Amino acid sequence: MTIRQTETASVSAAKAGFSTASAYRMEQDLRLPSQKRSPRGRRRRDPLAAVWDSEVVPLLKSVPGLRPVAIFDEIRRRHPEIATGVRRTLERRIRAWRALNGAEQDVIFRQEHPPGRLGLSDFTDMGDHGISIAGVPLEHRLYHFRLAFSGWEHAHVVLGGESFVALAEGLQNALWALGRAPLQHRSDSLSAAFRNLDDDTRQDQTRRYEALCAHYGKEPTRNNRGVAHENGSIGSRKRSTASMSSAPTCRPHTPMPPPRCAPTKVSAASSTPSGH
Repeated sequence: MTIRQTETASVSAAKAGFSTASAYRMEQDLRLPSQKRSPRGRRRRDPLAAVWDSEVVPLLKSVPGLRPVAIFDEIRRRHPEIATGVRRTLERRIRAWRALNGAEQDVIFRQEHPPGRLGLSDFTDMGDHGISIAGVPLEHRLYHFRLAFSGWEHAHVVLGGESFVALAEGLQNALWALGRAPLQHRSDSLSAAFRNLDDDTRQDQTRRYEALCAHYGKEPTRNNRGVAHENGSIGSRKRSTASMSSAPTCRPHTPMPPPRCAPTKVSAASSTPSGH
């Protein structure tokens, strides 16, 4: 364009390296070739035009969790003339409709667990696993501790319900078996342990839990009530731990592998728990 300000179209085209016809064509329309493209239209008739707004969308609104294959089977039952090859088209259109008009989805950010930072505790009710001693059902729970990064685990049998005593005993045994302590400890809201306590006792239990974590140099944390994925690093594992404990075969004891991480060491003042 700078050359064209002082030269004719033919001279400018020759200096720029393209034909004179291209120079005149560009002068008449300054848009780029990509800007001249017309939107791609439909090349064939829409196979869902007769049923989408009148039948498919009402189904999506009335039953939000309905699977696309179920909608396709119902539409095929009502309209046998619709070809089976339309299924993929229907699935893509349902996916696009739900992205714009469907229910809001939870946004979950990926959790990153550096080595030695987070240990988690949880309780598992073993009442449904049919464990018995001499034919007598054993009513118990499992306390389960796990390191989020390495996956190192420790389980402890609790003959009773969830309580601060059970949590403290299981946590101390896990840390002694591990030989170290992570920087943070996370548990759920422990609603079962605090359910029948008055306010003063509940506050006392909270202070005792914070003092226990401070004794081992850990920061106490809790996941939000009702938000299960915040405790997913241990919640997804406790089902397999419970199923292994209820297996009918007896396996010899094998020591747990050492963790892949190098958690922070416990100070000399806190290397021996109180009461031991």
